[in-house]
Amino acid sequence: MKSFVVEPRPPAYLSLADSEWEEKVEKSRKLMSPCVLCARRCKAERKPSESHSSGSEARRERTRHSRDCPIGVCNTGDMARVASFGPHFCEERPLVGRRGSGTIFFAGCNLKCSYCQNYDIAHLDRGWEITDEELSRIMLRVQEMGCHNVNLVSPTHVVPNIVAAVRLAAGKGLNTPIVYNTGGYDSLETLEVLDGIVDIYMPDMKYGESGPAEEFSMAPDYPEVNFEAVKEMHRQVGDLVTDKNGVAVRGLLVRHLVLPGGMAGTEKVMEFIATHISKDTYVNIMAQYRPYYKAVGHPVIGRRVSGTEYHHALDIARQAGLTRVRAF
Repeated sequence: MKSFVVEPRPPAYLSLADSEWEEKVEKSRKLMSPCVLCARRCKAERKPSESHSSGSEARRERTRHSRDCPIGVCNTGDMARVASFGPHFCEERPLVGRRGSGTIFFAGCNLKCSYCQNYDIAHLDRGWEITDEELSRIMLRVQEMGCHNVNLVSPTHVVPNIVAAVRLAAGKGLNTPIVYNTGGYDSLETLEVLDGIVDIYMPDMKYGESGPAEEFSMAPDYPEVNFEAVKEMHRQVGDLVTDKNGVAVRGLLVRHLVLPGGMAGTEKVMEFIATHISKDTYVNIMAQYRPYYKAVGHPVIGRRVSGTEYHHALDIARQAGLTRVRAF
């Protein structure tokens, strides 16, 4: 039986030279404005605010500036907004371990899923604007809390801020794996920047068909984009490996949320993973769908997933030959 246990190793980003960091920071900033960080390629001019100081008046000025700028679908200017951070114990077991996953929830999102369970953060932008320096201190803080990793939730639209913050934090003692917890609608240019920074990629694979992707997430090309993005993620980090305690060290962890009425296209997603990624991909098939936000009252997705639908999704994954399917 193949082993996925390895000895602990330093995070990838600790091996980057200053010149490599500078190149990644510069390239990520260029991708931000005009913005092509995600597959929407909306080319919004996310220009920097006039003031980046940290006083309350400066914060209000930056917020006014951000709202006045064309800032695309993600509704974000040049600075990241954080809704919350701290140990999280409801993630996958390899991330949680005994001390929790150090989640940082970013406000805004490049996807607009009508059933989003975090719609107050993703759609209504609940959070506070922070500098890259402040973000680096948050990363160090979750490490000080004992978390096994720094888990960046909905990070795509703020990758330049993340790159700059990881660089700053690494210079001050950050040595915890970086988890890129994404909706899976990332551009290949953005993923290229993240190569050598991210240790654990955790993308959603939401849809196997363009119709539901367009109706529920305003992204008809989601399957095409997502499949290519996940291939690149796997190329960078490989299959998920853990230490002897079962805590993730490096690799790819895929999430697939089962939707009512087969709207997630589970068969195509699992076939793609088995054929084009790896049959040893760690795949979490999730049953926790609830009709939130605009899904309430919808004729198809306005209900919970049935037990029959969920177990059918598990059967599909196993029949595709996937060896590391987890029910969650």
